[in-house]
Amino acid sequence: MTWFVATLKAYPEIAIFLALGIGYWVGGKSFKGFSLGAVTATLLVAIGIGILGVKISPNVKSVFFLMFLFAVGYGVGPQFVRGIAKDGLPQALFAVVMALLSLGAAVVAAMLAGYDVGSAAGLFAGSQTISASMGLATDAINRLGRTPEETQALLDAMPIAYAVTYIFGTVGSAIILAQIGPKLLGIDLVGACKEYEAMLGAGRGGEGATEWHEFEVRAYSVAPESPFIGKSIGEIEAGTHDGVRAFVERIRRGGAIIEVDRTTQIEPGDIVAIGGKRDQLIGRLGPSGREVEDAELLNIQTEGVDIYVSNKKVDGKTLEELSRWPGARGVFLKRIRRGPTETLIPVLPKSKLYRGDVITVVGRTQDINATAKEVGYVDRPTNVTDVAFVSLAITAGALIGAIVINISGIPLTLSTAGGSLIAGIVFGWFRGIRPTFGRIPEPTLWFMNSVGLNVFIAVVGISAGPGFVAGLQKLGISLFLWGIFATAVPLIIGMLLAKFVFRFHPALILGICAGARTTTAALGMVCEAAKSQVPGLGYTVTYAVGNTLLTIWGMVVIMLLA
Repeated sequence: MTWFVATLKAYPEIAIFLALGIGYWVGGKSFKGFSLGAVTATLLVAIGIGILGVKISPNVKSVFFLMFLFAVGYGVGPQFVRGIAKDGLPQALFAVVMALLSLGAAVVAAMLAGYDVGSAAGLFAGSQTISASMGLATDAINRLGRTPEETQALLDAMPIAYAVTYIFGTVGSAIILAQIGPKLLGIDLVGACKEYEAMLGAGRGGEGATEWHEFEVRAYSVAPESPFIGKSIGEIEAGTHDGVRAFVERIRRGGAIIEVDRTTQIEPGDIVAIGGKRDQLIGRLGPSGREVEDAELLNIQTEGVDIYVSNKKVDGKTLEELSRWPGARGVFLKRIRRGPTETLIPVLPKSKLYRGDVITVVGRTQDINATAKEVGYVDRPTNVTDVAFVSLAITAGALIGAIVINISGIPLTLSTAGGSLIAGIVFGWFRGIRPTFGRIPEPTLWFMNSVGLNVFIAVVGISAGPGFVAGLQKLGISLFLWGIFATAVPLIIGMLLAKFVFRFHPALILGICAGARTTTAALGMVCEAAKSQVPGLGYTVTYAVGNTLLTIWGMVVIMLLA
């Protein structure tokens, strides 16, 4: 054991990987649905390592934290800008109100309890489950002009308060929103979601119905008396309305297989390969001919791919509207993902697409390529990251954030961390509308988000280790209780405001509140209670705005209380 401790002290980089390894392993375990999560588990492990006396350069956490904040901004950029600029404005405004409530509750709790600014920043971060705010709070504390000993004491207090308040911040938020929320607001959550799904066209069998997921190609022999003879492919497909989508993929004529376009006409004796939904194909084409086996004709190259939505002409259009575009021919939508948390959006006729969404479609390669030209671009898997873009963007943001403006002797600055966050938002949004550069594959973005944050947390925990036990003994119980106050009050007031002031649809209220508080665990419980993905429609815009503001509040807490 002596050798092990001495080795960690001599090679502190080993301590970081040890904290990450045990933290991710413990954080991935759950007991009756509850899990510490990687961040909290890594922090607790790191504190334990720090008690051994391991010391790590603070530059390590700064590098990884800048990387993490840029990734956060990059992920929320399209939704953040859309929420501020377009029809997400009411939700964006609500997210601002919720962020102010969260800030106010934590500041009031800290003032009433008499906590120092380090404990206050940790109380805010833990009760609002916004780990990233501790990075900006760290920068702000370092600029207070205190002695090195006082500064270190404040920095050490922050992770203690975070660890104590985070557990209820996570579990309590989910319970308040998913279980207490519907009763408090008098909402029949399941019924409200069914009503909202009906508003979006559920049950009509329309373009966006979930039945799109059933897709196959069948071969039919055109009967001599068929009404389709002499008509073009375009005319036939235009007639497939009232909930029916079917496309002629190719034709066998005179023993030869021919590829078709919208002008190709049907002739007697043709065998046509038609793609669509099984029961619709039988209902529409069964009486007009007979189904035949033709393996060669049906050997059509199809694929399922993701398309990144970037065309501004698509932005805000419903699936029903888009289904009439020529580019929609031959493709079937399976899934819509939105935002950095990849929230699933219901696939219904009135559901809207926005720039930054990722849609999964099935169809022939040539049809998918045609769709991609009108919608955005095919987002095929790749492991190549535009490192030059990432590095220069972080550099630009950090340089801007490093500028300090003195007003009446008060230094005002975004800090390098805040500058990186803003750079991520700007470049993430620009990437959404000009997807020709700046690609960060999903695995890389996850690494920057998760590992970037947890390396920062590991260094914070290791540095705070020596004073953790004494701080916990001094503030433990009262800190936990004030954490409950800071978690519960904003959520309860926010839910009431969402219903009676903002008048959001009951199906969306709880998802909107979960997004504004950036609690993905709560959204999962809400969707489970609702037996629907509809609450997720209110999550993405509020998450983007809330995540940005709550992160910045880490610096604001210090400014208000210092």
